[in-house]
Amino acid sequence: MALGTASATAPYEMRFDAGRICLDLLSTAHPVERLDSLAALGTWITGSGLVPPGTPLTRADASWLTGFRELRSHVRRLVRRAVTGPAESDGNRAGNRPYDIALARVNDIARVAPPAPRAVQQRDGTLVRELDGSPECHALLAVIARDAVDLLTDPVARACIRQCEGEACPIVYVDTSRGRRRRWCSSEVCGNRERVARHRRRAALARA
Repeated sequence: MALGTASATAPYEMRFDAGRICLDLLSTAHPVERLDSLAALGTWITGSGLVPPGTPLTRADASWLTGFRELRSHVRRLVRRAVTGPAESDGNRAGNRPYDIALARVNDIARVAPPAPRAVQQRDGTLVRELDGSPECHALLAVIARDAVDLLTDPVARACIRQCEGEACPIVYVDTSRGRRRRWCSSEVCGNRERVARHRRRAALARA
């Protein structure tokens, strides 16, 4: 079943605050699977900026969900290595090389040409960006894979990758804050939970 346009589901269900599109893709697995339908995938594709708003995704089918989830799994493995280091990442041993497999797959996907943009003139003379035809899944995945390659091979950007300090929060983001002191994937989500927890602990100590 194809998507007509890239839109659907409530926007609050999707997060785009990780600082890179490849990391935003990782966030779609938390706290539950967000890419659970073509409609949800269309919302993410548009919200992430992969395509201009209103772009028809007429070629979309169930294989798109498989492709995006597969790439997410490979990127997650590579990013985990960048955050924790080789010793803690995934036990990359001889004869059992999931990291190498993930790296090869991301590189393969990145080889595909991304969707071709074009400038379209509106009635008032302004130019807007559109894609040259309905995008293919492999072309959209290539954009994400290339972003992961850029992120993980740039020493400065790679050094800014952070794991959220929220309890049981797996979200990873790029810390571009002043002084690189960002602790949470979101101050309103995990940060607020930590502040509430601290308040409750202080209140409990005061009562004791």
